[in-house]
Amino acid sequence: MKFTTMSKSLFFVKIGALLLLLAAAGIGLALHAFKNYLHEPMSVQEPVLITVMPGSSLRQVTDSLNQQGLLSFPDALAIWARYKGLAGSIKTGEYELVPGLSPEGLLALLVSGRNKQYPLTVVEGWTFRQALEALWASEKIDARLRDASDEEITAALGRNIPFLEGSIFPDTYFYTAGTTDIAILSRARQRLESILADEWQNRLGGLPYKNSHEALVMASVIEKESGVLAEKQRIAGVFIRRLETGMRLQSDPTVIYGAGADYTGVIRTSDLTSETPWNTYRISGLPPTPIALVSRTSIRASLQPEDGSYLYFVASGNGGHYFSTTLEEHNTAVQRYRNILSADSAGPAGPAGPAGSEPTTGANSNPPTQAR
Repeated sequence: MKFTTMSKSLFFVKIGALLLLLAAAGIGLALHAFKNYLHEPMSVQEPVLITVMPGSSLRQVTDSLNQQGLLSFPDALAIWARYKGLAGSIKTGEYELVPGLSPEGLLALLVSGRNKQYPLTVVEGWTFRQALEALWASEKIDARLRDASDEEITAALGRNIPFLEGSIFPDTYFYTAGTTDIAILSRARQRLESILADEWQNRLGGLPYKNSHEALVMASVIEKESGVLAEKQRIAGVFIRRLETGMRLQSDPTVIYGAGADYTGVIRTSDLTSETPWNTYRISGLPPTPIALVSRTSIRASLQPEDGSYLYFVASGNGGHYFSTTLEEHNTAVQRYRNILSADSAGPAGPAGPAGSEPTTGANSNPPTQAR
């Protein structure tokens, strides 16, 4: 076959077009494979923690993951990061890689700085010391206050704190590895200040408090008296009326708090007569500090007490309390509850309890011989 000049030119044009088509197809296939790689899950079978140290490059991180068998083709991810202008934007810290994470998701995670969060739950009704112990027992906390005195802790928080007890808000706080105990306590303190200020603004008029700190003290007593939400404002009303009429609060939790490590689990007559700053059977008015960490509902109850005429209350035996207006009615309720206790604890050897013990039966429920 003999090619003319024209046919030769056409032949090469067709060949060139074919080669271009093949090249384009190859590039398309490559791009398709590249996109699939970016979006397909990495080889992470269970959550894995990695730490990006200061000064680490993306390439160092991806090479490490490749060596661990978690990330294939680290070069491809590095090329993508450079194309997106993100290669130098990764942030230090601790990251959790979870099943289903893609290479593109990994890059977004490292650039976002979303470090792994650890929870710390501070429970309402705890003391400040219990909160500290829970804080120091938590994972990856930088405990700088472990050997500090109360005065040093107060100074470290750098806030106007009249007392440490009850000075933080019970809640669940999330933190990253290396967070200091000072930082978490400061957050919890600020949260309490904010909530207390809000509730103080909405308080009822005529309450016998000089300031919001006294309301916080009252709230702590309410917190320890009952965990029943529906009762808190009623209990607050009892205590407010006692303050207004010059009666002592006579709250068992204040006796227990004042006894500290000497409390054996049963309140005896000797405990009720002991001289401590918190024993509201012996002191008039409020204790000098809160006796526990308080919830918002207890703060609100202390500032919005239920109106009424109740002056006494005792455990009812079903998780709540029985409220009384007169001492006679209250003494009857106390005896009724003691009968429930005796029936529940009686066995072959008779009623349980050490000889000579004089257990009380809850808030404002000391033996009837105690005058109010």
